Amino acid sequence: MSSSSSRLAYIDWMRGLACVLMFQTHCYDSWLGDGARKSTFFMWSQLGGTLPAPLFLFLAGISFALVVDKLRQKDLAASQIARTTIRRGAEIFGLGLLFRLQEYLIAWGWAPWSDLFRVDILNTIGISMMLMGVSCGAVLWAAGKARRPRLMLAGAAAATALTIALLTPLLWTTWRPHWLPWPLESYINGVHNLGEPQPWLFPIFPWTGFAFAGLAVGLFLSSSWGRKHSTQTFALVAGGGIALIYLARWFDVRQWQLYPLYDFWHTSPNFFLIRVGLLLVILSAVYAWCRWGAGQWGFSPLVQLGQTSLLVYWVHIEFVYGRFSILPKRAQDIRTASLGLLTIFLSMLLLSVMRTKLKGRGADVLGWFRKPVSTSFNPTVH
Repeated sequence: MSSSSSRLAYIDWMRGLACVLMFQTHCYDSWLGDGARKSTFFMWSQLGGTLPAPLFLFLAGISFALVVDKLRQKDLAASQIARTTIRRGAEIFGLGLLFRLQEYLIAWGWAPWSDLFRVDILNTIGISMMLMGVSCGAVLWAAGKARRPRLMLAGAAAATALTIALLTPLLWTTWRPHWLPWPLESYINGVHNLGEPQPWLFPIFPWTGFAFAGLAVGLFLSSSWGRKHSTQTFALVAGGGIALIYLARWFDVRQWQLYPLYDFWHTSPNFFLIRVGLLLVILSAVYAWCRWGAGQWGFSPLVQLGQTSLLVYWVHIEFVYGRFSILPKRAQDIRTASLGLLTIFLSMLLLSVMRTKLKGRGADVLGWFRKPVSTSFNPTVH
């Protein structure tokens, strides 16, 4: 296998991994009864559920970096790069709003109207892309004819990710923007209409930070040195991830704290850094698996799911959480819920294959999307 082909495959494989983790998290959360929800099995299932959203956002940042790199190679002006990428982010954000409208209409009669304003992962991916477009456009404009604009872009992305992580505890507590209407404040801290920030939502703080972290990493991967020395590049990425994890754990056990209220699992910058470190390690392991392992031996279900991740995300939600759930909710044991999970996985894989086979033949389920600038510009869908 060539290095270039594995570079393309590892992104889809990793996105497919995020889909599988998402399926198991949603299925067990929706279907397990009260007894099973008290088990160690359920605890580990939901702990695994802390990874899909960071994975999707992180990969959106990497894909974004690859597209910015391609647009720069075409000698486009900073304003043109910003417009192109912001427009694509606006499209994803619009799809997030459309998804919420669809879910509300399907659940008509028992879903609260406030669900229309829920800040979900698609909304956040779209906003992240728009913010990254603004950031890249501003940095490239400021850089002008500077010799190393890529370094400036990567530095700005890393600084933005860290700033978002550091501000999150304050914007969830003492610095909450109470003066904003709750649908707008919810994009800052996920308050929704419940008076307090909700950890099951995906506001800008902290979630957009994962996309900016991915942008910084993607710029490193797409550099000339990174392309020529891929093995060393991913070894450095893995080493950096391990260093971040140990650094965050060291900070977490210090007696002094920066914040008056400290919530490790929801707002802590230390937990953010640990998850970024895990993402870097996973990224390197997936690259190695796709280049030297069995990641692309024959048909890869994970690569297939990763290529159509928006479609399978969109469809599976209704058959797990929605009106058409394939199993009664909050009433199953682990065995029955696991069989339901297998059914969802196989069904979504079949749907993904059908979408790929029918693409370009008048039956493309998502055919109204504008064609991406690059095959790598795929935050959640290809």
